[in-house]
Amino acid sequence: MKIIKPVIHKIRRPFKYVRVYLKQKAGWLGIPKIQPYRGFGSLKEVLIRGMVIEDKGLVKPEDRHKVWQNMLSTIKRFSSDEIPGVKVEASFMGISKVTETDEDGFFSFQFDVEELASELVEKSWHPVQFKLLDEIVDDQPEIVATGTVRIISPEEERIIVSDIDDTVLISHSTQTFRKLMLMLTKNALTRLPFKGVANFYQSLQRGKSKVEDYPFFYVSSSEWNLYDLLDDFFEHYGITRGVFMLRKLETSVLKFWKSGQGNHEHKYDKIKYLLEYFSNQKFILIGDSGQKDPLIYKRLATEFQGRIESIYIRKVRSKVFFKDTEQLYTQLEEVNTDYLEVEDTAAAISHALKSGYINKETLQD
Repeated sequence: MKIIKPVIHKIRRPFKYVRVYLKQKAGWLGIPKIQPYRGFGSLKEVLIRGMVIEDKGLVKPEDRHKVWQNMLSTIKRFSSDEIPGVKVEASFMGISKVTETDEDGFFSFQFDVEELASELVEKSWHPVQFKLLDEIVDDQPEIVATGTVRIISPEEERIIVSDIDDTVLISHSTQTFRKLMLMLTKNALTRLPFKGVANFYQSLQRGKSKVEDYPFFYVSSSEWNLYDLLDDFFEHYGITRGVFMLRKLETSVLKFWKSGQGNHEHKYDKIKYLLEYFSNQKFILIGDSGQKDPLIYKRLATEFQGRIESIYIRKVRSKVFFKDTEQLYTQLEEVNTDYLEVEDTAAAISHALKSGYINKETLQD
């Protein structure tokens, strides 16, 4: 069995190592599990990420679950220990690599796949297999997992990037008490999306021709701890599958109610990375006015002139970011970006139809 040693002088937050080390020595550490996150890549390389964490035994959500069961699931999500310093193997299309988890339990892989380009273009999503190579607890079973990777070819003309909280998922992010109640009392099947979002996103995915498969990225201030909830929520409501780009938990576990807060600068960094990585594609950005989406999206549109086709902002309460709206529209018009603040999904759909992003028949279907 591999002993996780707290090498204090090499890490930023030694308490994490010490806590896992002591739990392991005392025999209290639960069986580990691999949590893969959806990866993405081009016809040249593939990027894959995931975590090794303590398995807290989260059960699949049901709409008949009681409040206390949902509360327990929330607590488990934010109390599972990440397991640092263990080896993970990833296998993608016959290529295998090994890496070690960092101090937060994350691992990442980069595969060079240029020689596999002809196979990669056959479909959008490809499987990747993971295996934990270290034995961390006594009588540990084989720990394996399967993830998926979204391949985006240069021929795909458009990428859609969407926020999640108060854009797709009703979250009340600007109202702490209401947000906390949703987190504690609801699950993936009883949380609600905004009306029409699933239909709108499916139509954007298929495009005007109805046969496209435009890729989606979901860039959010929510933490990776909520990945399973978001994944189940999107599947349950038929919202277009995409690559989640969330962030690490930076607050105390006891302050999980602060989930999704912060300065949101990571959204800018992640979308900027996508714009630079996929330099051939145009982008549509979708967000809400409850946080900093309007400011972040405007900044990106002016820095990447001509790359952002449209920005859709769902109005949340009466929050206003731009005093001079007329000047904003003029600035974005100069960089060929449409900017819309909408009360509901129907207004965004109307604009998307006029702009040729979606097909009316697909929308009706």
